[in-house]
Amino acid sequence: MDWQPDEQGLQQVLQLLKDSQSPNTATQRIVQDKLKQLNQFPDFNNYLIFVLTRLKSEDEPTRSLSGLILKNNVKAHYQSFPPPVADFIKQECLNNIGDASSLIRATIGILITTIASKGELQMWPELLPQLCNLLNSEDYNTCEGAFGALQKICEDSSELLDSDALNRPLNIMIPKFLQFFKHCSPKIRSHAIACVNQFIMDRAQALMDNIDTFIEHLFALAVDDDPEVRKNVCRALVMLLEVRIDRLIPHMHSIIQYMLQRTQDHDENVALEACEFWLTLAEQPICKEVLASHLVQLIPILVNGMKYSEIDIILLKGDVEEDEAVPDSEQDIKPRFHKSRTVTLPHEAERPDGSEDAEDDDDDDALSDWNLRKCSAAALDVLANVFREELLPHLLPLLKGLLFHPEWVVKESGILVLGAIAEGCMQGMVPYLPELIPHLIQCLSDKKALVRSIACWTLSRYAHWVVSQPPDMHLKPLMTELLKRILDGNKRVQEAACSAFATLEEEACTELVPYLSYILDTLVFAFGKYQHKNLLILYDAIGTLADSVGHHLNQPEYIQKLMPPLIQKWNELKDEDKDLFPLLECLSSVATALQSGFLPYCEPVYQRCVTLVQKTLAQAMMYTQHPEQYEAPDKDFMIVALDLLSGLAEGLGGHVEQLVARSNIMTLLFQCMQDSMPEVRQSSFALLGDLTKACFIHVKPCIAEFMPILGTNLNPEFISVCNNATWAIGEICMQMEMQPYVQMVLNNLVEIINRPNTPKTLLENTAITIGRLGYVCPQEVAPMLQQFIRPWCTSLRNIRDNEEKDSAFRGICMMIGVNPGGVVQDFIFFCDAVASWVSPKDDLRDMFYKILHGFKDQVGEDNWQQFSEQFPPLLKERLAAFYGV
Repeated sequence: MDWQPDEQGLQQVLQLLKDSQSPNTATQRIVQDKLKQLNQFPDFNNYLIFVLTRLKSEDEPTRSLSGLILKNNVKAHYQSFPPPVADFIKQECLNNIGDASSLIRATIGILITTIASKGELQMWPELLPQLCNLLNSEDYNTCEGAFGALQKICEDSSELLDSDALNRPLNIMIPKFLQFFKHCSPKIRSHAIACVNQFIMDRAQALMDNIDTFIEHLFALAVDDDPEVRKNVCRALVMLLEVRIDRLIPHMHSIIQYMLQRTQDHDENVALEACEFWLTLAEQPICKEVLASHLVQLIPILVNGMKYSEIDIILLKGDVEEDEAVPDSEQDIKPRFHKSRTVTLPHEAERPDGSEDAEDDDDDDALSDWNLRKCSAAALDVLANVFREELLPHLLPLLKGLLFHPEWVVKESGILVLGAIAEGCMQGMVPYLPELIPHLIQCLSDKKALVRSIACWTLSRYAHWVVSQPPDMHLKPLMTELLKRILDGNKRVQEAACSAFATLEEEACTELVPYLSYILDTLVFAFGKYQHKNLLILYDAIGTLADSVGHHLNQPEYIQKLMPPLIQKWNELKDEDKDLFPLLECLSSVATALQSGFLPYCEPVYQRCVTLVQKTLAQAMMYTQHPEQYEAPDKDFMIVALDLLSGLAEGLGGHVEQLVARSNIMTLLFQCMQDSMPEVRQSSFALLGDLTKACFIHVKPCIAEFMPILGTNLNPEFISVCNNATWAIGEICMQMEMQPYVQMVLNNLVEIINRPNTPKTLLENTAITIGRLGYVCPQEVAPMLQQFIRPWCTSLRNIRDNEEKDSAFRGICMMIGVNPGGVVQDFIFFCDAVASWVSPKDDLRDMFYKILHGFKDQVGEDNWQQFSEQFPPLLKERLAAFYGV
């Protein structure tokens, strides 16, 4: 006998469903309590499915809501449903998947996939066969409902469907789906493609076996009338480009022609999917050869896609020029992620590589995140990096017309184009920049806010070139105008100008020193003017300024301008306010730059950081012991606080000693170094190294406890943790006798330096630490010389002369003294590393001299001649000039 509801119970449930649609918060609270009560009754869930599938007299939103509440119950505690209830729900879902209402079909589909994802695909063996069977139904609703459910299951459980756990149902499902590509209903064709698309990226075997049929069917649907179908076809081709380009190459010419058309599709969703094709193609090695002849068509299409659409302009309030007095709504403020401290060494090449520009096209991030404009700009950016100057003949004729166009929307898109190609086409653009940069600087005072803001961004992309010219030519006018824009009346322009100014600061560094007073006046004035979101960007601009000009900031008049507003904000913010993150990062840069100039402010800042660490640790402890009573803490508070303490230790040096003496930071550090979260450990080791340099007297008593923890963290699985632990060990070597600890760390260090694909920073720090360890314990480390000398030499040859390099090379020389045989086979690498020194200290030069001549005398003149024949000419010259060998 089927389950039947009790009339009174049913009325209660219906009343609850009506109440839960009320906008009143008090009513909502009552509803939540009532739901808790009703969930005590096991058959409450039967009522919910009954309303969804059988109570056709109710309106659809109420029935659907009943299903969604049931879905949440399934998510929360399906495991505790009594078997008869679970069976009733499953049976009702399958019997009613063909409901006449598309809303109810979709709700049942969501319910089915939620049950399936609760580990029930195994426990519900009839589900997939029944759904696949229902696809054959003559009734459209049944077929569509079953397909909708299958699509959701394919989305949620694609890996499981392609595993032995279920006896590989895809072998039946994929051929079945492919049959429906030719169905007369566009909705069903669309479902069929969407289902198969779920299995492309994982290269499911069943799909790979049918790959040619799949591609053939896709081509057949290329000119489908339905936009949803065209969108799914484009999506499929983009993914196939990534995983099965071999099958597309024979058809590449026609696929490109097709995608050129689709990128101009009148349905923006189709155009966006198609535009992704160019982004993906740019990453393929064959891009240049297959696309070169199509650039003449593609470039104008991409450029055209970079204009704001009418809807964009409405969403962006493009006609609102002044909004600086309007407070920000909290959901506009993106969560910020603090990037934990990683210790790196200065390199020969002063210029940082362009990887910082990765997050470039963020000129209109308030928009629905990804759209045709952004995708077109990103595609042009990557293609500029592939084709370089070859792109310009297709672009320059267009650019002239755009940049001087009377319509602001067109002009704005031209400025975006110029910014998008900056990285890839820089060389080819140089001849035009003396003319273009002044034009862009003029656009900074355009009457349209959206033109002003894009001009900020594009100028920042050419900052490197601007700084390479005499300062009065472009740097000074650009800086003057950008500072005006930082005080613009429009919030979007303020934001763009602040970000652009931060980029300019990074490029110009000390070139800005003459203008510091003027810059600080502007930034401090902005403090009183900015709404919430832009304040956070302003902190970043101030921090970057401090990083860029360093100790030049340590002048009483500058400190007087800058510190009072920063400290005022610091005092206003509560310990649990996330705005502390950017402020702490900013203060960390400022403290490092001001050094002793920060002394008057350091005590309260130091104390608060220690409190933040202590509070977070305490909260984490409570949470571990009673997870049901306490919330997990946000460990970012602790990470940022540890990083600011590092900044203080680095900036104040020995002055930090009294602060450390009066606090329990070493005990807290002991806990942080063992935290489960890698970023916490990463920042802890950075602080340990900085405290070791600043006041070893407080670190020394803890070393016996700390060293085993450092040893365990020499695990390259967590690159940054490993990097900072390595660096801290190297700093400790410079302060004390290391014999008892060598064995804890040496094998791991040697393993890391020999690992393939280890990032450069980690190799450099590892080499420095091995050298320092050998400096204080040559007898213990030298026997392993042969195992690390080659990678040791190659990783340190590109580092600038500095203290760290000095101590490491002294160590290597002492180890060669103990074990000269260890270096014989790789002596050419040692010679190369020695030659990388520009001006070593005299006693270090003597050590090099002795080793080089000792080796030469040992092998004899003839052998040395033969040996030095292998040297590259430059190395030969340097060694002859500096060491007479």
